[in-house]
Order: sequence, then structure tokens, then C-alpha cells
Amino acid sequence: MTENKTKKLGLSILFDAIGMLSYIFPPFTEIIDIAWAPLAGWLMTKMYKGNVGKAAGFFTLIEEGVPGLDFIPTFTLMWIYTYVVKKEKVQGDVVEVDAS
Repeated sequence: MTENKTKKLGLSILFDAIGMLSYIFPPFTEIIDIAWAPLAGWLMTKMYKGNVGKAAGFFTLIEEGVPGLDFIPTFTLMWIYTYVVKKEKVQGDVVEVDAS
């Protein structure tokens, strides 16, 4: 259970870092954003299922595609929302939401 959460956190930080690469290579900003934005949106929907994942995927697509918004750590914020705010517990393939 904790391993899945930790793996998602690691991937979230990695994906957010990839999204910020355009700040390191300014001449290639638009090329990086055009390629990364749809991929990031798709990855978000694969990491987080359901309507929340779809909404986060759409937000990620917009955030990565609009110049100047790449600094927002969308994947990490989604992880925090999922595992801290909503307190989801993963058991195998079944996701349970803590009602407390």
C-alpha cells in the first residue's frame, strides 16, 4: 500500500521536474511545451482514475501548454489532494476512501 503511494509521489516529482525543463532551455520552450503538455495530461489520467483524474489531466494539459504556468507542480499537488486531503488508501487494485 505505501509502496504505491511512494512510487506515485516519486513519479509526480519527476513529471513536475520534466515540466519545468523549459525554464532551463529557454530557446526550446515552445517545442518542449508542445510535446510535453498532451503527454503530461495523458499521464495524469493514467495515474489518477475517474472524473478527478480526467479533470486533473485537462488542467495539466492547460497548465503545461500555457506559457509561464509551468512552475505549478500539478502532479505533486494531485498526489497531495489524493493521499493527504482525500486520504485514499490503496489495497491491491481496490481504492478505498477514508470517510473519517
